[in-house]
Amino acid sequence: MNWQYISSILPALLAGTQTTLVIFFTTLVLSIPLGIVVSVGLRSHFKPLAWILKGYVWLMRGTPLLLQLIFIFYGLPVIQIYFDRMSAVFLAFVLNYAAYFAEIFRGGLQGIDQGQYDAAKVLKLSSWQTFRLIILPQVVKSVIPAVGNEVINLVKDSSLVYVLGIGDLLRAGNIASARDVTLVPLVLVGVVYLLLTALLTWGLHSLEKHYAYYR
Repeated sequence: MNWQYISSILPALLAGTQTTLVIFFTTLVLSIPLGIVVSVGLRSHFKPLAWILKGYVWLMRGTPLLLQLIFIFYGLPVIQIYFDRMSAVFLAFVLNYAAYFAEIFRGGLQGIDQGQYDAAKVLKLSSWQTFRLIILPQVVKSVIPAVGNEVINLVKDSSLVYVLGIGDLLRAGNIASARDVTLVPLVLVGVVYLLLTALLTWGLHSLEKHYAYYR
């Protein structure tokens, strides 16, 4: 292993990792709250709203994220709607992952017994208090494994931004590998992804333990 070579490409890989983490955290911070809101809307008694949201979820889950990235950045300008590269990435990733999170949270909401809502009424809690203090903590606990799977997928899906020419971790590794005709950069990229997923797995297990008191 040529450590001098590794040290020479490490700055580019770290810069790519930083871009990957920015995409990851921005998507996560925006898509989970949006997914919760959409999941509530999917259960709305106002049918037109529920139909619109079901169509959105169907569209986002039924088409590849890569296609959505291409459409937003290269397709929307046809109708005079323009996004810069990072804005297109954030929009595509947030809309896509919010749809998946919405279905996960919708399933969690369906698992809550009606008696929970009835008890909240007896206690004279408002709808918001009922949702925030009683329903949401139980839903979060039940959906952590499914959400965790999507979070892990998000780390790997971030590599799709190469199609827009954004210098993420994988693109940095590809450039170095093609330039130097060696697989070492791609091996290092794989190690970084493994480390990121290991950290996330540990964090998700810790979160599951935190919510274990609901059992």
